[in-house]
Amino acid sequence: MAPPLAGVVRLAAASRVLVLALSLLARLLFRPYDTSASLSPPCLSCSPSTAPSSASTNLSAAVSSLAVWDGVHFARPAECGYEYEQSFAFLPLLPASLALLARSLFAPLVLVPVLGYRAVLVLSGYVLNNVAFVAAAAYFYRLSMMILKDQRAAYRASVLFCFNPASVFYSSLYSESLYALFSLGGLFYLFSGANTVAVIMLALSGSARSNGALNAGYFCFQALLQAYDAAVRKKRPLSVVLALVAAALRSIFIFLPFFAFQAYGYLNICVHGSSEELRPWCKAKVPLLYGFIQSHYWGVGFLRYFEVKQLPNFLLASPVLSLAIYSIIHYTKMLLQLLQTTSIHRQIITALEERSTESYKKTDDMTVLRSEFSAGLTNKAHGNSKVKQRKSVATETASATFHDTLSANQNVKDNQDEGSILLVPFVLHLAFMTFTAFFVMHVQVSTRFLSASPPIYWAAAHILASPNCSSKRWGYLICVYFIAYILLGSLLFSNFYPFT
Repeated sequence: MAPPLAGVVRLAAASRVLVLALSLLARLLFRPYDTSASLSPPCLSCSPSTAPSSASTNLSAAVSSLAVWDGVHFARPAECGYEYEQSFAFLPLLPASLALLARSLFAPLVLVPVLGYRAVLVLSGYVLNNVAFVAAAAYFYRLSMMILKDQRAAYRASVLFCFNPASVFYSSLYSESLYALFSLGGLFYLFSGANTVAVIMLALSGSARSNGALNAGYFCFQALLQAYDAAVRKKRPLSVVLALVAAALRSIFIFLPFFAFQAYGYLNICVHGSSEELRPWCKAKVPLLYGFIQSHYWGVGFLRYFEVKQLPNFLLASPVLSLAIYSIIHYTKMLLQLLQTTSIHRQIITALEERSTESYKKTDDMTVLRSEFSAGLTNKAHGNSKVKQRKSVATETASATFHDTLSANQNVKDNQDEGSILLVPFVLHLAFMTFTAFFVMHVQVSTRFLSASPPIYWAAAHILASPNCSSKRWGYLICVYFIAYILLGSLLFSNFYPFT
């Protein structure tokens, strides 16, 4: 393991210890605003084997009460299944993972008389999400290295990610950690050329959070580059069709978990439901349960949150929205500058000419995983030159499908490193997410909704590294913002007070 990557992993672990310590300290010092989280009503279809063994004990209630806000809604399906219509707003990856861990790795704890099943589910979630965050931080660093091609910039951005303003959600019973792990990991493998691994991980991100389905856009970007190569340079119309079809199939696979869950909800409520009268959404031409729940129960919709009484929430979200808008403008300018100096045609064609046709056709996606394992062993052994040579060959071969298609960008000047064409899908993705957060969603959720978007941290790291006085002042404000929201989140969120 390379020293910077090891440093990121250590920082990520330290940040989780800090956030957990702050949250527990806040819980000990202050009384929760809402104490109903400690209640554990029996499941609607509860059997003796699945009922919490001793939910009435003080320890069990204390542990169960660590599930606050949406954490309650994630723990309930893990314990009882999806009982209510509104429960289907919480996608199944986290609840299924909690149930799996509680019945396997943490199964012995269920037998402890003073805990009970629900408390074990909550403990499982805390362990899972904090471990997942550390892994996500490692993927964030590796992805940043691949896109920015600057070790210092990647490390600075990774440090900011480890101490991001939404940190408390990554160390609680929320789906942010799993989403970050699978989305960042999937993007890393996508740009490494391991398409199969990338598809699986990005599909899992879509089963953690609904916006995970948007990651299909990265495969569309990849397909456009490959289609351009096939049409302009190789003059192979069939290859264009194959590239576009492959991207369409991969995108469908990424969307599949989300729509499969919607179908599951339709069967449970509209087909096999106990209600005599069909719910309104069941009668729609496209019966989308998720959209109905968001609109009906939480009032989510275009401009529906634009009310005077919501001004404090807009202020709460203003720092992350400002940073997101800055990131979009900053990298758009970078890309336009790159376009002025070198045409897109020349960039793509020059880069693709360096790629071997045979390696492009025959590269096995799993080679990336094998080469990573080999790389880890090589770094631990410190320096067998032959092993290092084999690792380099394996890594170069593995990344031929996509990352090496744009390897010419590594030769750009230092002040143009951030202007790589690889930034295009990241900027478009962040722009769409920011628009949705501001105009459609409950705006205060922006802090965690945008927290797994790499360009925000890349741009913030760029500001922190800038030598001019204005950037130093903004860099100071960014640090204050990150620290303040970690402290506020640990205090407010943990005690069931409104945060984001």
